[in-house]
Amino acid sequence: MPADLGGDQRRFQLLVESITDHAIYMLDPEGVVLSWNPAAERIKAYRADQIIGRNFQRFFTTEDQQAGIPTLLLARARREGRAQSEGWRVRKDGTRFWASATVHAIREEDGRLVGYAKITRDMTEQREAARALAESERRFRLLVESVIDYALFMIDPNGIVTNWNTGAQHIKGYSAEEIIGQHISRFYTDTDRASGVPIRALQTATETGKYESEGWRVRKDGNLFWASVVIDAIRDETGKLIGFAKITRDITERRKAQMELQKAHEQLAQVQKMDAIGQLTGGVAHDFNNLLMVIGGQAELLRTRLGGADPRATRSLDAIETATRRGRDLTRHLLSFARRQHLQPLPISLSDRIRGIEELFRASLPAPVALMIDVPSFIWPVEVDPSEFEIALLNMIVNARDALPDGGVVSITGENVTLREGEIQDLSGDFATLTIRDSGTGMPPDIRERVFEPFFTTKGVNKGTGLGLSQVYGFVHQAGGHISVTSELGKGTSFTIYLPRVQATPVAPSEPREVDAPAGLNVLVVEDNPEVAEVAAALLEQLGNRVRVVSSGTDALADMADGNVPDVLFSDIVMSGEFDGIALGRRVRELYPNLPVLLATGYAQTAERVGDEFPILHKPYELADLNRALGLLLANSPASTAATLRKLRVAT
Repeated sequence: MPADLGGDQRRFQLLVESITDHAIYMLDPEGVVLSWNPAAERIKAYRADQIIGRNFQRFFTTEDQQAGIPTLLLARARREGRAQSEGWRVRKDGTRFWASATVHAIREEDGRLVGYAKITRDMTEQREAARALAESERRFRLLVESVIDYALFMIDPNGIVTNWNTGAQHIKGYSAEEIIGQHISRFYTDTDRASGVPIRALQTATETGKYESEGWRVRKDGNLFWASVVIDAIRDETGKLIGFAKITRDITERRKAQMELQKAHEQLAQVQKMDAIGQLTGGVAHDFNNLLMVIGGQAELLRTRLGGADPRATRSLDAIETATRRGRDLTRHLLSFARRQHLQPLPISLSDRIRGIEELFRASLPAPVALMIDVPSFIWPVEVDPSEFEIALLNMIVNARDALPDGGVVSITGENVTLREGEIQDLSGDFATLTIRDSGTGMPPDIRERVFEPFFTTKGVNKGTGLGLSQVYGFVHQAGGHISVTSELGKGTSFTIYLPRVQATPVAPSEPREVDAPAGLNVLVVEDNPEVAEVAAALLEQLGNRVRVVSSGTDALADMADGNVPDVLFSDIVMSGEFDGIALGRRVRELYPNLPVLLATGYAQTAERVGDEFPILHKPYELADLNRALGLLLANSPASTAATLRKLRVAT
């Protein structure tokens, strides 16, 4: 450094040479380099002795030189006093760097131009960082704008929408111009706005950092959709709240699927519960039949022995027999609910059947209750047990009557429907429907879910068994159909029965044949329950027959093998040992083809196994039932009847 420099010049020179991140150097009026600081050497890679005296154009790219950029910069600085630029510059080794440069014109006091001060900064790293940030922002914007399944947008601290993506427009229906600047509360229902849900959502996000919820939201056109919403609080580096990020997804279809799945699970659970109850009640009913058989049979025998001599005893027997019949009706309902009732289905016309018992329905309703029937003749035929069908309808009429303590209307309407698969549980195809509707008190949901359960009733003590609708449920399902119920408190109840359509021609019911059995028969009774065997034998003897009793199928075959072939074999079906009643009957047919076989059971499932192979008498039976069964058995067995009559003639 020259010794003759003044103090100020020396300090200024020291300052310039101490700057390490800005190249500071002088140019003459033609652009020739006059001075060079250490930072210029570091940035441009030229030593002072390599560059001083050379034109600064060599720092520019070939393209800029050809375009005259260096000359234009000097001209602008000369004209305006200062010129700024950014662009690629070239180091000594030919590599490029991004420079931010300023050229200042230097003039004497008289205004004469003496050169230029040139300041250059290497901005390559900053430029790359800025470009990377800009690219990141561009990609993020592209990502956000490309998402159409999610509404992604920002909200200011007051809940005002500040930006809007394509997904938000797709889901909510608003364009960005329509919604930016509006409050988010317009997306909520009137009820949610009135209860302050939008404000609480922002408060929760502010306090906890996040708010999540699901609920109904409103589109621009007013339609509702079920939304999954997440609101995140956004804070700056000081922790100050600067807004919220809101993500909304339309999950209406998913919610619908979840609701349908939940409904299917509930229906399955209900079916499983009803099946479990059915198994329990069915088993109880079967065992109860044997008890009723003993009670009712012994009561009949006592009546015969007393002969009406003791009025008090007669009244007691009347009470026992009445209770036995009520018990028989209860077990019938239980078996129907459990779908174990032995049915005799026939193709019937619903319209004809209902007209045939319309007077019975009307007689079951008090005067303040009106009955309206609209079951047209074109309703498709169905195949059901006619008597069980009539009992089911009567049970429903009585149930509707009890829901109308102050009077009202009960209606029965019929309709043909075709169900698609999955529309109602597992039903599909053509169905005839009957809807029994009352204008009564209706039921709350917890009661409605249990109406078909056995013994469940809301009626007072001694006003109902709780088995009426259970019988209906069992009858309908055993017929291959379905029953549904809709009810609302104060608005009445509707039951709809779906019965499968059949192509067969409906038949009119025939009256049962009344045939008395001839007396004097030799009957072999096979029964492993001693009490039931005693009653069966006594009833047969009361009809004038001679009876032998054995306790197993093996004993029965052994007895006949000894030459004691009876006129009639009367056997229980369910027995322990090698032969049950069905196996015994088949073996007897092989050995004694003309021997009539009558089976008895209290188990409907076993009766289903028999089908039409053997006649069956269902427990509990009375004397008249036994007499009729024997009469029909012999009437349908000509060879046996002839043999029996010959024996009777010889005996007389």
